[in-house]
Amino acid sequence: MLVIHSRIAPQANPDAELELTFEARSKSRLRCFTMAGEEVGLFLERGQPALADGECLQARDGRVVRVRAKAEPLLHVTCSSPFELMRAAYHLGNRHVALQLGEGWLRLPDDYVLKAMLEQLGARVEAVQAPYQPEQGAYGGGHHHSHQGDEEFNYGPRLHQFGVRT
Repeated sequence: MLVIHSRIAPQANPDAELELTFEARSKSRLRCFTMAGEEVGLFLERGQPALADGECLQARDGRVVRVRAKAEPLLHVTCSSPFELMRAAYHLGNRHVALQLGEGWLRLPDDYVLKAMLEQLGARVEAVQAPYQPEQGAYGGGHHHSHQGDEEFNYGPRLHQFGVRT
């Protein structure tokens, strides 16, 4: 088994490739297989962002493994105006849906209920098979509702420093 513990800078010539869905790329512990069929055990640091397409990992034996985002069923959303697209994003955000953002479009995992909601809002919704890389969120590091205890989940803001004026 190829054992992987660390992320590294992108490399030009990897020794192997992993093709993973977004859900699999979000896990810090995972048993999977390279594109060539070799068994892999991922043991990455917890609380880190999901692996991105093209990111590289280093195995315990020194080999470099490149991550590829696997195509998965998504909804591709477009609207007749920027306001309508912003409105669709607002309603999806209210439902805590992770979104991939593009110039004039949104993508989200295929879901018939969300598709119906978007169509009622006037959005054009198309089913596609594509790699999925949603936004990480303003605070990074995962989602947790605890306000005390578990220091492992005590993340500071990454985009905003509240109370600090410059």
